[in-house]
Amino acid sequence: MSHPTVTVPIREALRYAQGRAERLGRTQQLEIGEDLFIRIAPGGRKFLLFCLDGEPERSAAEAIASALGLKEPQYGWHQGATLRSLTVIEQGAEAQPESGPAEAEDGTL
Repeated sequence: MSHPTVTVPIREALRYAQGRAERLGRTQQLEIGEDLFIRIAPGGRKFLLFCLDGEPERSAAEAIASALGLKEPQYGWHQGATLRSLTVIEQGAEAQPESGPAEAEDGTL
């Protein structure tokens, strides 16, 4: 017997991952749409938004930053070896270190 399907609003999933990133001090990654992924950094105040094919839309990053309650987020791009990620960092969160076993030094996954 399989478990029933549960639908969770994306806002709840994002906030849960943000809380885990803050509490555990570890990067949290979610698939939030078809070919759209987010990596929330330790501390929960910055994230990478990326696609495996193409690039994410800034409007999606703005909506996510709003849902996460980031104040005065700064938007930019990070070019890794294979992916170009949209970066979102709350002012003052720049000093938070990145972590995660799947993250290479050049920022690629």
